[in-house]
Amino acid sequence: MSPMNTDDLISALSRDARRTGPTVHRRIAIALAVATVTAFGLLVASLGVRPDLAAASTTMLFSLKMLLVATLAVAAFALVRASARPEAELPKTVLLVPVLLLVFGIGHEIATQVPANLPARLVGRNWGVCLVAIPLLGLLPLAAILTAMSAAAPRSATLAGALSGLAAGAVAAFFYGLHCTDDSPLFVATWYSLAIGMLTVTGAAVGRRTLAW
Repeated sequence: MSPMNTDDLISALSRDARRTGPTVHRRIAIALAVATVTAFGLLVASLGVRPDLAAASTTMLFSLKMLLVATLAVAAFALVRASARPEAELPKTVLLVPVLLLVFGIGHEIATQVPANLPARLVGRNWGVCLVAIPLLGLLPLAAILTAMSAAAPRSATLAGALSGLAAGAVAAFFYGLHCTDDSPLFVATWYSLAIGMLTVTGAAVGRRTLAW
């Protein structure tokens, strides 16, 4: 009997993933629900929502911020779902919508604000809270997603872990956005991205050890 090479192993795992795929994808869907409930519960128990939420929800910049992180979360979970199978191609086009929203927001900010105001709008008032709150709100969601992914067979454990961190960070950022009073796209592009990046790096590091096969 000839030894199994890498391609044969991937093919075998792919056949197994097709048989067990619905179970893995169901676990990921449950992880999404757990991540959502957990992040929202932690937000309410710790920071709470901003006092002017009703008024803010009628403004374009708040709506754009929330839509941006929501579409990023949806895209990230689509990538996590795809990465669960070793033969799957990642649907990178799902990131197009959040990227376009971010480009639009930054362009709108530059076009409508006096240049002297842009540094202050980028720094905002809550950048320190943002860098702490989003990673903390995302830790339990990340654990839930990585637990679900433990039943998968990703081609790259590091990449699957990073995508899990991206998804957890985006979910945490969405709910943190209900508290944060900084709605500038420049602020979101800078500090939300850094905070989500922390969870992405954490997910990659943990995934490399726990999702390898």
